[in-house]
Amino acid sequence: MKRIFSLLILVYIFVSTFQLKAEFATGNSISGFVKDKETGETLVGASVFLKKTSYGNRTNKSGFFSITNIPQGEFTLVVSYLGYQIYEKPVKFKLNETIKLNIDLNPIKIKSEQIVVTAEREVEKRNISISKVDVPVQQLKEIRIGGEADLFRALQYLPGILTISQISSGLYVRGGSPDQNLILLDGSIVYNPTHLFGFFSTFNTDAIKDVELIKGGFNAEYGGRLSSVLEITQKDGNANQFEGKGSIGAISSRLSLEGPIGNGSWFIGGRRTYLDLIKTFIDDDPENPIPDFGFYDVNAKITQNISENDRLSLSGFLTNDNFNFSGSGINFDMDVGNQLGALNWTHIFSSDLFSRTNFSYTRYSSGFTGEQSDYYTMFKNSIEDYTLRSEIEWFTNESITHKFGFQTTNRSFSIIQNFTGEKDSTSSATDAATTNINIKDWNHSLFGQINYLINDLTSIQTGIRIDYWNLKDQLTIDPRLAIRYQLFDNISVKFGWGIYHQNLRLLTDQNFSFFDTWLPSDSTVPISKSNHYILTFETEPVEGYDFNFDLYYRTFNGISELNRFALQGTTARDVFFVGNGYSYGFELFTQKKYGKLTGWFGYAYGFVISQFDEINNGKEFNPKYDRRHDMKLVVNYEINDSWVIGANFVFQSGQPYTGATSRVRVNLDGQSYGQNKIVSSDLYGLRLPPSHQLNLNATYSFKTFGLPSALIMDIYNVYNRRDIWFRFYNTRDDLTTVEDIRLLPIIPSISYEIKF
Repeated sequence: MKRIFSLLILVYIFVSTFQLKAEFATGNSISGFVKDKETGETLVGASVFLKKTSYGNRTNKSGFFSITNIPQGEFTLVVSYLGYQIYEKPVKFKLNETIKLNIDLNPIKIKSEQIVVTAEREVEKRNISISKVDVPVQQLKEIRIGGEADLFRALQYLPGILTISQISSGLYVRGGSPDQNLILLDGSIVYNPTHLFGFFSTFNTDAIKDVELIKGGFNAEYGGRLSSVLEITQKDGNANQFEGKGSIGAISSRLSLEGPIGNGSWFIGGRRTYLDLIKTFIDDDPENPIPDFGFYDVNAKITQNISENDRLSLSGFLTNDNFNFSGSGINFDMDVGNQLGALNWTHIFSSDLFSRTNFSYTRYSSGFTGEQSDYYTMFKNSIEDYTLRSEIEWFTNESITHKFGFQTTNRSFSIIQNFTGEKDSTSSATDAATTNINIKDWNHSLFGQINYLINDLTSIQTGIRIDYWNLKDQLTIDPRLAIRYQLFDNISVKFGWGIYHQNLRLLTDQNFSFFDTWLPSDSTVPISKSNHYILTFETEPVEGYDFNFDLYYRTFNGISELNRFALQGTTARDVFFVGNGYSYGFELFTQKKYGKLTGWFGYAYGFVISQFDEINNGKEFNPKYDRRHDMKLVVNYEINDSWVIGANFVFQSGQPYTGATSRVRVNLDGQSYGQNKIVSSDLYGLRLPPSHQLNLNATYSFKTFGLPSALIMDIYNVYNRRDIWFRFYNTRDDLTTVEDIRLLPIIPSISYEIKF
């Protein structure tokens, strides 16, 4: 406690010292919300500034902005947001004047090459974002596979984000594994973000308003993960009129509805596959039965403005995957699901003080039951999460902003398994081989952060996060630092450093994400730790084209690798190998956000190295998701009001795999026959051929009975390059052969959308 108290005093002194540096402070201020004029949706990240001054800010996740300590005089307020007309309004400040102003922006098509506002650079000086990716949601929606626009699939086309295979939506960010990514939906944690064995994410793009991905160096408000942050904001709904949108595709159909209610709005959207429905019309062959598979997800949100300064929203998120097979003497059923509910309250204390409080419940569960002959197999696991989080933003003056808050989380882990229980006459499994594990854990966090604009060239962001992990009875302290320097008029340099801790570990298979099992770090394993070092150069070499260069280095300590030889265990150390690692590399990213031609090009060159005493004889190795070269290209072109065409291309170095040096025959005592076994070479010492793929899409917009409609056509894997999923050695015959399991061939698809 003395340690925490001393750190809090240090932070307080630091804040007070900066406040004394503020000059020419007055009581003038302007604050409010920025919204879409047609729907009433708040806009996240809109630039709000006073023309020809250094006074400005960006709207936060609630669409709120505040500019304080403005001198007396007349100014022009400018508001800009990609895809909307620029808003300008004369404002006049006398002494100690407070202006509250809610601003409605008119949406436009992003055709104009002059939509950019150079004064936005002044706003960027205050908000230091390290390795943050800002891709408009509309561009993400235009990347389709099998007729589906998928968030994770789109993010995989960014440099530095790798996957295990083309059919996996797991995100491996700069050497981190998917469980090291903090995924937030309206501020609430999502533990299982994938459908269909990892092929699609659980997030329906029709329900998404804003996406923010931070690939490293994230600030003190985020904790509990080592690698990255993906924060998703759901749509509030149209507060002005009822509207809907429907889609029928090759894999699934979607429907979303929204409209006004009370003093606010509502939104509900759902998506469902229909293989199980189609199967009812097909004659089933008992010798070759067709498995049942289906998934659905539902997003819902109600928002109410209960006063001029208070806003409440209730969010819901529900997903389910089910895979069932019955035939040939085998019956099994697999089920995975998320349930999430969250209550968000935002409150404006004054023009310069804003708070956000979130209470959420999240449950992730997965299970497997199966029968073969007289044997019964069952595995079920779940994690329940209750979290209360509150934060305050203080827009102190034109040079200083603060953010501080707390978070407390209660998690319950449950694992029930019976792998070989023989059924008795009552058809209930015996408990001789049953494991029943229940663990409860608490996590309490405090965080504080300061942004300080030292002068027109230099700004600094510093923060600290303190976590107490109840099960481990351990305190972790995570300092964070970011510095920005304006090297030239259009070139800025950023440096970020931070320490990050993670208490959770994930039992999973890299190729499938169906049986993900979360466990806390107990007394047998350390809390995982990572250090981030990032150097970034940002520029606009040609008007309308942004260019970033990121150089990074990361260390990982106390990370996990599943022990596949463990038959049973009662502690984390029984089922995990614990080791260390590091990653380093650089990324190039150039992007065009507006005009008829939009898209981006990215290239990453990186290394991922792991070391575990029990693996590979203790020698360092490159894990399966290490790919030396990673090149991505995404292009969309608007031919006219009716046609938009697009293409995306990816080229990556081949995945590492474990080769073989020889094979041996293993005979049991007294047997004249045996099994052939492979003698492996160094772990992941070889590489598969490079992976590359081209996808094309086209959207034709028209009217159906006067309603806006669209046909979306896409071709997955245009030149039918079937990459290798994994390679194995076939030892059934006298001569050992190398065989490859390949991924999906060319797949054309079409979907139809209508908006009403």
